[in-house]
Amino acid sequence: MRVKYVLNEVLVGLWRNVTMTVAMIITMAVSLSMLGASVLLYMQVDQMKDYYYGNIQVSIFLTEDITDGQKATIEQAITGSDLVKDKTYETKEDALKRFQQLWADSPDFVNAINADSLPESYRVTLKNPEQYKDFAKGLEGMPGIRQIIDQSDILEEVFDIFNSIQLAALIVAGFMAVAALLLVGNTIQVAAYSKRREVAVMKLVGASNWFIQAPFVLEAVVAGLIGAILGFVALFIAKVVLLDNKLQALTTILTPIPTGNVLLMLPLLAGVGALVSAVTAWITLRFYLKV
Repeated sequence: MRVKYVLNEVLVGLWRNVTMTVAMIITMAVSLSMLGASVLLYMQVDQMKDYYYGNIQVSIFLTEDITDGQKATIEQAITGSDLVKDKTYETKEDALKRFQQLWADSPDFVNAINADSLPESYRVTLKNPEQYKDFAKGLEGMPGIRQIIDQSDILEEVFDIFNSIQLAALIVAGFMAVAALLLVGNTIQVAAYSKRREVAVMKLVGASNWFIQAPFVLEAVVAGLIGAILGFVALFIAKVVLLDNKLQALTTILTPIPTGNVLLMLPLLAGVGALVSAVTAWITLRFYLKV
């Protein structure tokens, strides 16, 4: 009987302040979707780092006037290094083919470049990409080497951008969360005020604090859960409609977001939405009802 009463009061409370309830649900949905997006981005950046850093290479560009002896010395130094996992030698013709593939969408630019315009090089994969400086130190100053480039320097700049986007998403989610918490607290106060006489009577007849607070807390939890579901639906639609279709070309740069990662957001958002709503409602009632 008590459970039936509590559930009935929850439904009545949600409907009684329907406009504030809708506003609370929408704000919660937006804040939780932003939270989910930032968590997915965090997971994706880590996945991209594992993928790209695992395939990172050090490019050793050779001078135009390099001699066969200098080339043999450089190759021996690379082969003899304990830091090297694999290496390939790229001729001018190989470099041109790579260039033509990378700039296939700009035929005029490709036609302006010939094999003599590109240097010979070694492409070296290290066992540990973080040991680039130690590897480069052993080759610097050797005759025949024009430049040594570590791709991780470029990747670091790219990941700095992703980290900035991730931080911005978290900040926006934080502001939206504050707005959602204020709405939850305000809605619970209005609901408690509208039932102030019933609450007073329940106190007089000795009702427990839990029995008085339960309908209000559950009201906030239900709103939080609905907001979490809407936030998850928004994330899933964005993944299917945008990333898997219209923005699919980005998968040449960004690693695909696994559907399993998106599905993990449902229990995460539901848990956060329910817990935050329940705690906010409980604290509000402790101050407002003095129970």
